[in-house]
Parts: sequence; C-alpha cells; structure tokens
Amino acid sequence: MKLMVIGCGGVATVAIHKCCENPLFTEIMLASRTVSKCDALAEKLKDKTSAKITTRTVNADSKEELVSLMKEFKPHTVLNVALPYQDLTIMDACLEAGANYVDTANYEAEDTEDPKWREIYEKRCREKGFTAYFDYSWQWAYDEKFKKAGLTALLGTGFDPGVTQVYSAYALKHYFDEIHYIDILDCNGGDHGYPFATNFNPEINLREVSANGSYWEDGHWVETKPMEIKRVYDFDKVGQKDMYLLHHEEIESLAKNIPGVRRIRFFMTFGQSYLTHMKCLENVGMLRTDPVMFEGQKIVPIKFLKALLPDPASLGARTKGKTNIGCVFTGIKDGKEKSIYIYNVCDHEESYKETGAQAISYTTGVPAMVGTAMIASGTWSGPGVFNAEEFDPDPYMEALSKYGLPFTVDENPVIVE
Repeated sequence: MKLMVIGCGGVATVAIHKCCENPLFTEIMLASRTVSKCDALAEKLKDKTSAKITTRTVNADSKEELVSLMKEFKPHTVLNVALPYQDLTIMDACLEAGANYVDTANYEAEDTEDPKWREIYEKRCREKGFTAYFDYSWQWAYDEKFKKAGLTALLGTGFDPGVTQVYSAYALKHYFDEIHYIDILDCNGGDHGYPFATNFNPEINLREVSANGSYWEDGHWVETKPMEIKRVYDFDKVGQKDMYLLHHEEIESLAKNIPGVRRIRFFMTFGQSYLTHMKCLENVGMLRTDPVMFEGQKIVPIKFLKALLPDPASLGARTKGKTNIGCVFTGIKDGKEKSIYIYNVCDHEESYKETGAQAISYTTGVPAMVGTAMIASGTWSGPGVFNAEEFDPDPYMEALSKYGLPFTVDENPVIVE
C-alpha cells in the first residue's frame, strides 16, 4: 500500500515511525518543504522497516506542486501532518489526484484579517452563536466533492480531536444506551524546564488557548471568556492539576454525531507560570496574527514570537513526567444512570526513547497512523468526509493498544462539577 506523508515535524516523526512498524504500508513517501528533515528520518528508519521510503520536497501551500507529486507517486492515501492552514489545499490536491485524505487537526485560516475570510467567518459565528477561529464547517463542506470522487476523507485523527471521539463511540457501543454528558480532560503533567514554551506549534497553541472558550449544552453553544471556567482534577499517575475550559473542535463533531447528548465540555491543564507568561505576551500584542509595520517591513507578531520560543520538537530530550487524556461519560444503561472514564496515560521519557519525540507528539502521532491504517486497509470506508466517531470504534481501539496507547476504563470515576 502506497502512503504519502506531508510534513516532518514532531507529530509526523511519530506517525512515520509507527507507519514503518505497520506492514500494511509497503511504500512511504515523506514530503516536506524542508526535505533534509525527511532525509534524516528516512536514514534513521531504513534498517528498521521493510517499507520502501522515499523523500521529496513539496510546498504544501501549492496545490499544483502537491497534485504533481501525488500523480507521480500515486498514493492510495495521503496523511496530512503539515499545518492546519494547509488542510484545504491538500484536500483539493487529493481530489484532483484521486487519493484518500487523513489529517489530525481541522482547518484554520492563516490570515484571519483577510476580508473574504472575515466575511465567511463572521457569518458562521452568527449562525453558530459563538466565536472560534477553527471549526469543522470548512472541511465538512467538502463532503459532496469526496462523495462524487469516490474518496474518503478522515478528519482529526490525533488524540483530541481523534481518540477522544473514538472513546465516545466506544463508550456508546459498549457501556451506554444513551450518553448525556461528555467531559474531555487533557492533562499534560510533563516538565521541560523552560520558563515558557509550547508543546506544539506556538501559532496554533497560543491562539487556541487565548481565544474565548465554549461548550455545548441543550442544543446550543455557550460562550465563555478565556480561562473563565476552572476546575481541579486528580489525574491518575499525574496528580492534582488545575484545568480550564476551552473551545475544541471535537465538541462540534460529537454534538452532531452522538445522539441524545446534552452537554460536552473540553478542559486542558495549565500551570500558573504558563498562564502568566501568555497573558503578558497577549497584553503587549505578541499574540496578534495580523501584520504590523516594523522598520519598514511587515511582520506578524505571533510568527516572530514562534521564532524566539523553543522549537516544540526540541522538548523531547528534556521533558519528564506523564500525560493523561480521556473522557468522562455519564448516561443511561438499562434504565439506570452510570458514569465511566476512559483514558490513556503516556510517559514523556518512554515516548522519547522510542521515537525521539515527547508524549504530546506521541499521543497525536500514534492515532494519526492508526486512523490512516483504518482508511488504507478499508476497515473504515465510504465516500465522503467523516469524523472518527462515525465508524466502528473497536478496530481503532485495538490498534491503539497494539501500537503504544493502551486505555483504561474506570467505572467509578470522579465527576467534573
């Protein structure tokens, strides 16, 4: 089976490691703007896999370059682990070249000040009743195109989004007749030793955290101020942590695909030092995404900040501790209310030892491979655009455990207030 992987950052590194472990993928092309990264990874993996690995340079902002490369290589499936800004361009290229599409995060616009984008964005905000720079509507709009082409697009097969949605489908299939409440809890108990750094792309991470929060309740969105809602939770293998309610794209997907759900919330843990640094940067304008003039040149403050911060890919060697990510579900089974908590604990040092990347990349990269394998093998199939909870969760859950992300089911969990 021919697979093309676009991108070669931390998540891509893990996903490619895992693709090389899976005998399904016999030929793998690594394509990135920086082909030297692809070459280095291919050299590292060549004696550890039977797959034939090739590397090429590609500009993922150029549909023409992508189509040309896809038509030359003829992949069955394309795994997009580049930037969310590039999702739509890569989807367009897959449609023209005849390849299935998989990604880990939904589309975000890079230039949020572009008048055309702002018009569409503001219209969608009015329709939804909340503000969010990122949502699934941009990619869901491709459903008819993929149906007509007879191709499959799987959106958001990272951990959250991704695994959390499969956990939801698994819980509904095996533990509930109806799920009423879902709380997604994302805890990173790792310590990298820096005063301030982001565990993944700063442009994406800081925009996500500094934006208004939102949650789904009784058929509509409830919008909150950034970091307005705080809870404290005791995470297995990590300990007690402060967590804050954020907007996250899988809420929108689950609200659509889990029948009878009444409320869905997403919480992520942050230390006070991180929040203090972020607020200071926001106050002085360093999180701005629009260009400003500096000494006769236009610069985007958040892009400049990204150049100053530690590269997330460099954090693996110095990060210690564990992550704990999962979902607390409450619903009805056989007429009685019940709750369960499905979660995974991942160790930063073990992740680095295996793949050269810390647990944040590992917990995204493993399910990226698993989702790609579901599509490439035909285990999950059908023309159109799909989210992970729309398919049978069992083979995905089995593969997660096999490739490094085993899960725990706690049938007597602490409920989030």
